[in-house]
Formats: sequence, structure tokens, C-alpha cells
Amino acid sequence: MREKLLELEKRALQDLKAAKDLTSLEKFRITYVGKKGLITSMMKRLGELSAEERPEAGKLANRIKGNLLKLFEQARERLDSHQIKGDSFMDLTLPGREPARGHVHPITQVLEEICRIFMRMGFRVVKGPNVELDYYNFEALNFPKDHPARDMQDTLYISDNVVLRTHTSPMQVRIMESQSPPVSVIAPGKVYRRDSDVSHTPMFHQVEGLLVDRGVTFGDLKGTLTNFVHQMFSPDTALRFRPSFFPFTEPSAEVDIRCVICGGEGCRTCSHTGWLEILGSGMVDPEVYRFVDYDPEIFSGFAFGVGIERIAMLKYGIDDIQLFFKNDVRFLRQF
Repeated sequence: MREKLLELEKRALQDLKAAKDLTSLEKFRITYVGKKGLITSMMKRLGELSAEERPEAGKLANRIKGNLLKLFEQARERLDSHQIKGDSFMDLTLPGREPARGHVHPITQVLEEICRIFMRMGFRVVKGPNVELDYYNFEALNFPKDHPARDMQDTLYISDNVVLRTHTSPMQVRIMESQSPPVSVIAPGKVYRRDSDVSHTPMFHQVEGLLVDRGVTFGDLKGTLTNFVHQMFSPDTALRFRPSFFPFTEPSAEVDIRCVICGGEGCRTCSHTGWLEILGSGMVDPEVYRFVDYDPEIFSGFAFGVGIERIAMLKYGIDDIQLFFKNDVRFLRQF
């Protein structure tokens, strides 16, 4: 073993001396002192020696490896210094390369713009948990036990009483529990459902709005949302309120805007109707007030929910929601 180690050291020193560039030097490191190099392989065979020979051979192997590593580092520093000084390697007078700059994601841009619009109207931004109790996500919002939205194919259940929230509406109950009227808040955040295609994803973003006070009417709801649409798109954007149903609002309405793609003439995006749905809304159902000890004879209010991805798709003319989540730099640079 001793003779083999000394012979290997002699050959390694010759190869190190012959290394004239960083490439050949790295090849030397891998061959002799790397994790699978010849020195390491020899050291693994020390167990084959007798108890008397092993200590001396191990000491010699460690000395050789340590010396070769030291000489390798010295040679690398020498070659690095030489190449930096060489005119063919680097011109220090050239300007540096500017690193690529990131951009705010289009979903974040639209979310922040929506929040700014409602904050200018006096709404306060609040946030709540992504993992929600069934009580807040369904029961306190007047969802019957047999409502389809509770089904496993729609809701992501963690346990019988804990879900990934399917909407940001639970914040309605949480806020009304914690304060007396007047209440005017918006609750932006992520929501989760079992859905995935060109217009749906398992995780998406919503902004929930709630306003409760004395004498609030459906006219206040229409005025608030009309103002929002005109600021979000343009003052000449036509919109309509279409009767709908939500368990926690009565009466309820979905809001459509004139298709921003075809100008209302009819296209594939609007299913040739000329209109696009952008949000759901309605007057808070008196049954919801029962859970938060509000007197429906004194207070009234409205609520609405806006899908951020839907607004972003319409604002930027995007026909595939999944583009927002693929992190393709070519797509994101446009915003």
C-alpha cells in the first residue's frame, strides 16, 4: 500500500505541473482528490490492511491528500490571477451587465388597483385566514346543509369542520362579530375550489365587500359598483344588474359589463351575447344578521364579491386564466 500511495503521489504531482489552465486543473482535482478520486479510493481500501499496517498507511494517505489539495488551491489562485490580468480574458473597461428587473405580477397590479378604488370610497381593507371553519365559510352565511357548494367536488375539506375557504365572504361574519355598525370593509385574498380549465383554477383571488349601516339601500349598492366599474375600466363602460341568487344576500344580482373585447357586438369571449359577468352582489340577508346579533329592523347593508382573475382577463384581453400561474417571463414582461 505504501509504495502504491507514493507512486500515485508522484504521478499526481506530474499531472499538476502539466496543468496549464483551469479546465485541466479541475480535471486533476476530480481525478486525484475528488470524492471519487484515486486518493479517496485508496483510502477506502485501508480496511484491507492488517492492524499493524493500517495506522501508518492512513497517516501517509492523509498527508498526500492534504498536500495535493494545498498545491491544487495554490495552482488555481495562480491561474485565476493570470487569466484576470490577461487581455483576452476580461476587459475591465467594459460596462457591467445590468441584471434583469422583475415586475409586479398582473394579478397583484389589478388587486391593488381594486383596493385603491374602494379605499377612495371609504372602505377599509381587512384580511382573514385561508383555512376556515365550516361555520364561517357556510353556516353563518346561511348555506343550508344540503347546499351544492358544500359538496366534496366543489370544496376542499381538511376535516369535517375545516375547509380551504371557497370565497372571501367569511370575512363578512368575522367583521360583524367584532364590531358594531357602521361597517364598510373589503377583504382581498386567495380562495380555493375543485375546478381547473381555461377560465378556472383551483386557487384564485377575490375581493369581498361589505357595507352595513342605517338606511342602506339597493341604490347604494348600484351606485358603489357602477362607480367601481367606471374607474376600473372606463367612464363609458355600460353595465347591467341581473337578478341572481346567493344564500347570504336577498335580493341578489350579478353585474355584467358590455364586452370589452368586441364592444358588445358579440364574440367568443362573451359567448356572442355582448355582455360579460364580472361580480356577484346583493343586500345582506337578514338571516345572516342573526348570527352576529345585528338588528335587521335597524340596520341594512350590501355585499359583493369580485374575482380578480376575471377582472384582469378583461382588462388586459387575456383568454386563458392559466397564463397567470405559469410564470412565463415572456408573458409577465408585458405588464
